[in-house]
Amino acid sequence: MPSNSQRPSDSAVKVSRALSTSRHERVLDSFLHFEYALAAFSEDLLLTARKTLGLVSPTSVPFTSVPLGKTTFQITTSVGYALQTYDLQRGLNLVFLSRPQCPSQITSTCAYRDRVFAAWGGSHPASPRGVWVVKRGQVVGELEVDNTYTQEIERILVFGSWIVGCGKQAIEVWKSDTYEHYTTILPSTPAAASNSKEVFSGQICTLPTILNKVFVGRKDGYIEVYNVSTGRLVHTILAPSANCGSVTALSPALALCLLAVAYADGSLIIFDVESDEKVLELHQKDTKKPITSISFRSDGMGAGDDGRKSGSMATSSIGSGDITLWDLNRGGKIVGVLRGAHETSSLGQATGVNKVEFLPGQPVLISSGLDNSLRSWVFDENPFSPTPRLLHSRSGHSAPVTRLRFLPTASDGSDAAGKWLLSAGSDRSLWGFSLRRDGQSTELSQGAVKHKARKTGLLTDDGPGVEQFKASPIIDMACSLNRDGGMGAVGGQVWANAKTSNAEVTSSTGWESVVTAHLNDRFARTWSWGRKKAGRWAFETGDHKPVTSVTITTCGTFAVIGSAGGSLDMYNLQSGVHRQRYPPRLTPSQVKLLQQQAQSEQILTIPQGHRDAVTGIVVDSLNRTMVSTSLDGSVIFWDFSTGRLLERRADAQAVPTAIRYNPSSGLLALSCDDLCIRIIDIESRKIVRELWGCVGQIYDYCFSHDGRWVVSCSMDSIIRVFDLATGHLIDAFRTATCTSIAFSSTGEFLATTHAGSAGINIWTNKALFTHVSTRQVDEATGVIDLTETAAFQAASQLAIAEAEADADDEIDGIDDESSTVDQLDRSLLTLSIVPQSRWQTLLNLDSIRERNKPIQAPEKPKAAPFFLGSALTNGTGADTSLSTAAAEVEETERSRISRLALASSSQPSHSKISSLLTSFSLERDSRELCDYLTTLPPSAADLEIRSLTLSEMPLFVGALTAQLESRRSFELVNTWMSVFLKVHGDFVADVPGLNDAVREWRSVMQVEEERLSKLVGYTRGIVEFLRSAR
Repeated sequence: MPSNSQRPSDSAVKVSRALSTSRHERVLDSFLHFEYALAAFSEDLLLTARKTLGLVSPTSVPFTSVPLGKTTFQITTSVGYALQTYDLQRGLNLVFLSRPQCPSQITSTCAYRDRVFAAWGGSHPASPRGVWVVKRGQVVGELEVDNTYTQEIERILVFGSWIVGCGKQAIEVWKSDTYEHYTTILPSTPAAASNSKEVFSGQICTLPTILNKVFVGRKDGYIEVYNVSTGRLVHTILAPSANCGSVTALSPALALCLLAVAYADGSLIIFDVESDEKVLELHQKDTKKPITSISFRSDGMGAGDDGRKSGSMATSSIGSGDITLWDLNRGGKIVGVLRGAHETSSLGQATGVNKVEFLPGQPVLISSGLDNSLRSWVFDENPFSPTPRLLHSRSGHSAPVTRLRFLPTASDGSDAAGKWLLSAGSDRSLWGFSLRRDGQSTELSQGAVKHKARKTGLLTDDGPGVEQFKASPIIDMACSLNRDGGMGAVGGQVWANAKTSNAEVTSSTGWESVVTAHLNDRFARTWSWGRKKAGRWAFETGDHKPVTSVTITTCGTFAVIGSAGGSLDMYNLQSGVHRQRYPPRLTPSQVKLLQQQAQSEQILTIPQGHRDAVTGIVVDSLNRTMVSTSLDGSVIFWDFSTGRLLERRADAQAVPTAIRYNPSSGLLALSCDDLCIRIIDIESRKIVRELWGCVGQIYDYCFSHDGRWVVSCSMDSIIRVFDLATGHLIDAFRTATCTSIAFSSTGEFLATTHAGSAGINIWTNKALFTHVSTRQVDEATGVIDLTETAAFQAASQLAIAEAEADADDEIDGIDDESSTVDQLDRSLLTLSIVPQSRWQTLLNLDSIRERNKPIQAPEKPKAAPFFLGSALTNGTGADTSLSTAAAEVEETERSRISRLALASSSQPSHSKISSLLTSFSLERDSRELCDYLTTLPPSAADLEIRSLTLSEMPLFVGALTAQLESRRSFELVNTWMSVFLKVHGDFVADVPGLNDAVREWRSVMQVEEERLSKLVGYTRGIVEFLRSAR
């Protein structure tokens, strides 16, 4: 059980009251498990999961849509363990992300009115499963599940008073008003294969005019009609042929009692259910891939010669990227094919169109694909076009992400907030993701790739795929925005190396700012970040071998590329001209000297570069020193401008595999094949730290923004944080295998990519807004495993925080006629209305008095006229400065006791603070005492505190403790206590009861500080979440 500080919040109680029935205990248990996990981990982790970027529709689960009023539609997609809801009117902007995440992968979804039903789990007998009800991104209920049959629910259907879920083995029915499990319907006949329990194909639909009936497709091509109220089979539609295969899609047509059925052999038949006859049979001519999605246009348009008749149908296949449009009035004629609506791939990953759907009453078609994209298409009426045009699109990487880089700060500070993140994937694309608004994320264009594919005739189902026309996958990239010209930067033909630009024009408009190295490509390619497209230059290596490493200088003018053969070449990004080679070519004088020494049999030492693949290149901020590493085990320091070799360090036992540079600290970090990260000072060129602990190959690592930490990820799936000041491991947690890592320039976020995932996980640096312990972590016992909890997969720990915010949202109303409110609520920390200058003056009164003292005595003028008397003399000519100094000495020698006696002679025997302390000892009410001290000026309050007797000191500390417990005048209480300890701190150990009183005050203060720190950290997290893109 967790400790009291980690117990679940009141939000769990709210959820349990809302669910209130025993069938919803699974939701509550999962939610509590999520809370326990986050509470246990959040105290120890420096980094907490925030969100995941780049996921739109990466799974095979079809999207679901629902009209929202009369103005817009909401489309919900599955991203694995969570749901994302997009608003069509807002341009497919993300509006909701479900929380908490499901314990297992989501298998099907269905939107009904204001709720979304999501089925999850059931992939194997040991896997839990369930159906959750989500409203506005929050789980509000769960359907009761019968665990007699372990199966994935392939489709969910909601109609009337029923909720129907179809799996491969059985059909489950629930009541839509109470979420109670009603019945389980088994197939009428077993599967053809005796060893298989799967009978149904998972396709299910209903006709609006037939009550309580569902149509379920089977794997043998039959369609069975069940009455969900009685659980009986009422009719069977036979398969059209023995070789038609399983039913792959079902959809009701707009005409009465018509049902469209697609089969695995690629055929599509429209049945009249009432007469059990075929109305229309359609076949695709150019492909035999089965149709997996069918939709009918319901706005009465789209068919006929002018498009003003009804009868338009759209179909798609999960094995193809095309969308086919049919005119049913012409006997099922294909009137258009939307080629390449979603990308297909020849790289092995599953791609194609997942689902197509016409929005009710709208000329809009929605499609989603396995390329991790969601698109909306609109049909033009004038002039009429049978094929739609793209309206909105949301997408991301269609394959796992391999490289990450945060954009550096621009010279004008425009991108200083760490907003943009560059990512490269194995799908051969380069993306720029916005951490603030998902709608701003975009792929950097590589030219008219689709046009080239269509022109060559290769954009077909059996073609190589669009990615074959892109550059090969990116293995390294570098960026500098100091000379990026934005949208006004010089453009040109992509990677053509056409020297047509004017230097005067490019110097005023800017040029390319990103350089990338590609797999098995001898050209390093440039990109224009401002124009979001590929640049003009493709830089070739000096030895014509593939590029392995690239970098850009901080000024943004030069790019340096390293090859697999060890060559290093520098290019000018403005003109595309080759400027330097490392080491440089021999001059004629050097060649002549070499020939002479060869004849005299003398040995001439010639500087040599790397003899193997270059693994990393960095250049310091002043373009003075360049450092490169290679697989030959060498680390070479170069003079950047001349190419002269300054120093070579080689260690065959520790081959550097990568290098990173932090400008703020001037430190280099080298990852070596002996699993150590070595830190080198670029000025002294000496090793200052060695960071051990990584197990297996080090995949990636980076400096923090201030150079204090090094964050690494390795083959053992652990992300480690090292503190450079001590060399200790201060944080370690296990995730899915991390492949790339990047820290933002502001230090707010850490971005990670993981094996097999197209998403980018964003982590928040807690050390920026709250105190986090950085003590050394034991490698054996201190690693926290996040893969076993929803904390990592959720990619957002705001679920619990926002639930707690809802629980604490009820505040009693304040009915106070006065303009000044004493305290809104006992749980709130209230400050006084005293001006800040007053209590700050009291806190620093001694310093102010010391500062106001005269620095030196007035000096006598050196040359005064003889006829003028000096201002420092009286009429007798005696120097008054001596008498003044004597008076000051006399005043200084007067004792403190005499002055206190003189002050007390004009005051009553008992001061007011003494009487208030006596009253406090009787009534234990500190408000009158604090009100009195609040009214005093700083000097008077200081005098009252200094005048306390030994017997009054414990009472005074007790009164401050009581005021602190009431959470009023927080800053004044701390100020008074600070002055008291400064004046009477020597008496704490000697006065009876004072030591205990101070200890009690300190314990109360520590509790309040911890509570305040958590509230402030939580508030900042919520504010940053609201400011960011959701």
